[in-house]
Amino acid sequence: MANKNTSKTRRRPSKAELERKEAIKRMLISLGIAILLIFAAFKLGAAGITLYNLIRLMVGSLAYLAIFGLLVYLFFFKWIRKQEGLLSGFFTIFAGLLLIFEAYLVWKYGLDKSVLKGTMAQVVTDLTGFRTTSFAGGGLIGVALYIPTAFLFSNIGTYFIGSILILAGTLLISPWSVYDIAEFFSRGFAKWREGHERRKEERFVKQEEKARQKAEEEARLEQEEAEKALLDLPPVDMETGEILTDDVVLDVPPFPDEEWVEPEIILPQPELEFPEQEDGSDDEDVQVDFSAKEALEYKLPSLQLFAPDKPKDQSKEKKIVRENIKILEETFASFGIKVTVERAEIGPSVTKYEVKPAVGVRVNRIANLADDLALALAAKDVRIEAPIPGKSLVGIEVPNSEIATVSFRELWEQSQTKAENLLEIPLGKAVNGTARAFDLSKMPHLLVAGSTGSGKSVAVNGIIASILMKARPDQVKFMMVDPKMVELSVYNDIPHLLIPVVTNPRKASKALQKVVDEMENRYELFAKVGVRNIAGFNAKVEEFNAQSEYKQVPLPLIVVIVDELADLMMVASKEVEDAIIRLGQKARAAGIHMILATQRPSVDVISGLIKANVPSRVAFAVSSGTDSRTILDENGAEKLLGRGDMLFKPIDENHPVRLQGSFISDDDVERIVNFIKAQADADYDESFDPGEVSENEGEFSDGDSGGDPLFEEAKALVIETQKASASMIQRRLSVGFNRATRLMEELEMSGVIGPAEGTKPRKVLQQ
Repeated sequence: MANKNTSKTRRRPSKAELERKEAIKRMLISLGIAILLIFAAFKLGAAGITLYNLIRLMVGSLAYLAIFGLLVYLFFFKWIRKQEGLLSGFFTIFAGLLLIFEAYLVWKYGLDKSVLKGTMAQVVTDLTGFRTTSFAGGGLIGVALYIPTAFLFSNIGTYFIGSILILAGTLLISPWSVYDIAEFFSRGFAKWREGHERRKEERFVKQEEKARQKAEEEARLEQEEAEKALLDLPPVDMETGEILTDDVVLDVPPFPDEEWVEPEIILPQPELEFPEQEDGSDDEDVQVDFSAKEALEYKLPSLQLFAPDKPKDQSKEKKIVRENIKILEETFASFGIKVTVERAEIGPSVTKYEVKPAVGVRVNRIANLADDLALALAAKDVRIEAPIPGKSLVGIEVPNSEIATVSFRELWEQSQTKAENLLEIPLGKAVNGTARAFDLSKMPHLLVAGSTGSGKSVAVNGIIASILMKARPDQVKFMMVDPKMVELSVYNDIPHLLIPVVTNPRKASKALQKVVDEMENRYELFAKVGVRNIAGFNAKVEEFNAQSEYKQVPLPLIVVIVDELADLMMVASKEVEDAIIRLGQKARAAGIHMILATQRPSVDVISGLIKANVPSRVAFAVSSGTDSRTILDENGAEKLLGRGDMLFKPIDENHPVRLQGSFISDDDVERIVNFIKAQADADYDESFDPGEVSENEGEFSDGDSGGDPLFEEAKALVIETQKASASMIQRRLSVGFNRATRLMEELEMSGVIGPAEGTKPRKVLQQ
């Protein structure tokens, strides 16, 4: 009775419990199969190799793909079942691959008559020897698919059938239908056909245009031959009909319907005679305050130190200009362009013809004829300024037969610079013969670039000499950097220098950084005094000195001159560029100005940031239009003649002006330097001294510590973090990779870190 009650009370399992048990059973089975597949995939032991070979026996060399597919299905079978066409697409692709692999095996080993036996032999050999080296084709499944397919379509046809299966499986898996793919290719073909028709039509139009131009050219040549035949006939008097003799010349104007008027030809004005000055007659003696030193009498140099100018006769150029005017008008007429030469200005190196085109003539038609005009005029080169700024004319600059040298003394005498403006510098003569000067304080920095021998260094010497002619040592100070060691070394020991001329490129970056520090110090001083720039500060000093017996020294202007920027950029590009950019952005109000010169005007030397902060440029002759665009942002410098011929583009003008720079000889420079040295000794400022640098040290070495200025900071960082790597120093100290590597070497030599151990991190030896 009790047993009957017990059987009645036994509860039957619910549907949910049965499903849970079924799910656990499936999960355990899937897990077991997955473990076996992983053993087979990684060939773990004899069991793993045997399992892998058994799978190879079934699917051949696609065993890894089968294992991967089974693993994915075991773990994502619920999601896979919901995806329509995914399983069928995969099996279709797999069947295509099995066919291709089996066909390749048959072709490779010549198994046409024993496909099954040969396929099994490939795997059985590996199975008995616990190897997995031989190629197994498509396995037994591949054999089963290959035999009927090869019978119907041959071995080669099997490749096509396999490819079709792969394509069909891909379509089953992808969300696109056959119609979508067909429509895609149809649209692509339609676009290609439309483009092909358009290109065909364009070629037809071009052929017609070439034929029309050829016909016009032939007509023009026939007309020229007819005109030449008429010109070869002897001249005849229109009233008497008699043939004129050779003594009579008919004056035929370029355009018969207008009366030809000879344009105005302007020669440079004759040189003005200046009376000889007695030494000291117009120069005032100035008391200079050298702080702790005694007051010194200083006399500004006079023009008598420079060699007198030799007069230049350019009268023969006038005859050449008259001939060139007619050649220009006739050449333009031969191209169907009607122009009139309104004016011709004879300059030191070029003659500028001002041409007025007729109404309706496009300016670019004239600009495109530069090479044709050079050919007609037998000129070295022709530069066209189209149009001349401020005029409705086009300028055509043609080189003179002889270049008239502009001496420094001549330019200085003709310039009308103000004595109180210390940085107003005569730069050269314009085409019309007038002296052109620029104010460096308004530039506020100047870039001078040109190829070797174009006059760049002579221009830099002329700028320095111009400042020395007007400024006392307490008014203007120089920082000169000359990596070539021969251009600016003559100025050593003059009292205007802050430090001796820097010739070591490794010192130059530190010297420029000293100037940056001085700029920051001046701005702090301006903030304390309550002024905005150096002019306001010096006015405050004069006001204070007038009211107090304790005299203060005004701040001098500082001019930084770098004669070869390319050498500095090769040694320490990042540090030099950073210093130049900071000075270019902020130094103007602090009374600091830069003159940067280089003979390699490439983008890796004159970077975009340097150009953005040095807006005033002087371009001498360069070899290509690319170099001209690097300097001036436009072509033109490649057509210059050299020997001081330049294009000057100040900050306040949109187009460059052509000038002939002044020539100052080495003897003239030595005379003015010796004159200044005889009056005062050099008074170097130790705060600008960049220190000593050894030959084998990097560009950041200094004479005191013999190491990088950031060494102590890098040492503290490594000890604090107990980690040492170049990438960490580069990131935390914001330095370049090369400098970070040098810091790591210094830390190793100092015993802070251990040596490198391959890929292992360095050990930090100090706690």
